[in-house]
Amino acid sequence: MSEQFISAIESSIDKTNVILKDIENAYGWPKEQRNQSYAALRTVLHLLRDRMPVQESVEFAQQLPIVVRGVYFDGWQPQDVPVKLNRDDFLYEVRQGFPYDVEGGTERVVQVVLDTLRRHITQGQWDDVKDTMPRDLARIMP
Repeated sequence: MSEQFISAIESSIDKTNVILKDIENAYGWPKEQRNQSYAALRTVLHLLRDRMPVQESVEFAQQLPIVVRGVYFDGWQPQDVPVKLNRDDFLYEVRQGFPYDVEGGTERVVQVVLDTLRRHITQGQWDDVKDTMPRDLARIMP
């Protein structure tokens, strides 16, 4: 039993590192900027989570690696969702939660993270996520 647990955790860490590397590669960031890629992922995940209805949020999370799922649910208050955020509100909140100045600004951060997440979940689930977003926000989603 413990070998299965260790294997599941190691696999999740590997998958999480792939996601973070995908974000870093999109920017050309070295691994030393892992805190930056983590902050981008965490901030966008939390805003997506809070924007979605509870059931959709849970279904989305099921496709994330265990480690990323833990980040996703950290601090979640399901009784307070969905939070109504349009595109501008979403970008503003990302800027508040992501304290780094990067090439392309906040919208580029959001697009890179969303594009990365899109590659790691099924198309059907991604379509469901997009369907819960307001049109102006869904337009910037891959």
